[in-house]
Amino acid sequence: MTRTPPIGRRARGTRTGSILSACRAICAVIVFAASAGTAGADELSTARALYASAEYEEALAALNRARVAGVAPSDALAVEQYRAFCLLALGRATEAESAIEALVSANPLYRLSTSDVSPRVRTAFSEVRQRLLPTIITQQYTEAKAAFDTKDFAAAAAGFARVLKVLGDSDVSHVAAQPPLSDLRTLAAGFQELSVKAAEPPPAPVAPPAPEPPPEPVIAAPPRVYTSADPRVVPPSTVRQDLPNFVGRLAASRMGALEVVIDERGLVEMATIRQSVNPSYDHLALDSTRNWRYQPATVDGIPVKFRKLIQIAIKPTN
Repeated sequence: MTRTPPIGRRARGTRTGSILSACRAICAVIVFAASAGTAGADELSTARALYASAEYEEALAALNRARVAGVAPSDALAVEQYRAFCLLALGRATEAESAIEALVSANPLYRLSTSDVSPRVRTAFSEVRQRLLPTIITQQYTEAKAAFDTKDFAAAAAGFARVLKVLGDSDVSHVAAQPPLSDLRTLAAGFQELSVKAAEPPPAPVAPPAPEPPPEPVIAAPPRVYTSADPRVVPPSTVRQDLPNFVGRLAASRMGALEVVIDERGLVEMATIRQSVNPSYDHLALDSTRNWRYQPATVDGIPVKFRKLIQIAIKPTN
């Protein structure tokens, strides 16, 4: 008797089979793509050898097979180049011209990479480029200007750079120096510069340097004021020290005291009444100190400030 497996086990087996089938399919695609690329490269190598042997029909057939099998992007231009070579060699000029046009349209700066081709082949390539490049330049400029107008400045800068590069090609040098291409060169150069500047991110703001803290003020110590109590000081000598006469009457003698600070030039820098004689006389005595003169006090021969106390004695009038 045949036993039926549980439903859960059957479902798991079905899912597992589906996953395995999908993996096999993916692997098959990867293997096919790899083998197709290898096949295309092999056909290109075969075509090159056949072309070198002047077997142009066989070489063209190998190149067509390479196109079907697919080749790496780096070999795609070589396939089209050798197709043009073979078609020219077979006298199929119209087809050869179409192949060259496809090459130039795909890459306006494309040039023959083979140095041993015949002058006829080089002339055919050059004639197609001379005919197509002015139109391609105009189209490239239009596309770059459209990118500029939509503010896609990175694409615009690259597009205008391509325009200027193609304009420098030797196959269009005879027309690039004349309008309308000379005008396009001027416009492309200007827009390319604007696009580059606009595409550049604005420079990051530079933080201003932190201000240096102001230097701490240097507070000079006030000059020392010497007195007769300092043993090293030579006191000032009097040049002029006249007190004013007392005007008025006094019942008895009056004593007063005046203190002055004599600076390093021998002038009275400050005067203070220490003991009053009479308010009006005190004022006269202070005013008189402005005219007093001294030989300044010295310490080790250097002039210094000196504080001096002057006694004032006023006697009564008869």
